[in-house]
Amino acid sequence: MEESRLQKLLAFFENEPDDEFLKYALATEYLRLNDTGKALAYYEDLVNKHPNYTGTYYHLGKLYEALNRKDDAINIYQTGMRIAREKRDNHAYSELQAAYNQAAGLFDDDDDDY
Repeated sequence: MEESRLQKLLAFFENEPDDEFLKYALATEYLRLNDTGKALAYYEDLVNKHPNYTGTYYHLGKLYEALNRKDDAINIYQTGMRIAREKRDNHAYSELQAAYNQAAGLFDDDDDDY
């Protein structure tokens, strides 16, 4: 079943190689299949070729964090927040800001214990 979803996405992508949604879907699918190398390649391609696709920044940042690339994660969250603000995408901005704050250590997870 997993291969069929990936194969379908790859077939669509073959016909639409510059489609940002398909790139995002492929990155997400590869991540789900634990192929972090391919997921990383698609996410990085998205931020380089489709920088206004704001959904990418959160997931790429989280992947960087999982790969122990904290500085890269912080930088990608900052870039994503700037773009989300320019697009007036408050939802994306809020999610990116929370991820950035956590990655940068700007608040302690234990603060909500009182």
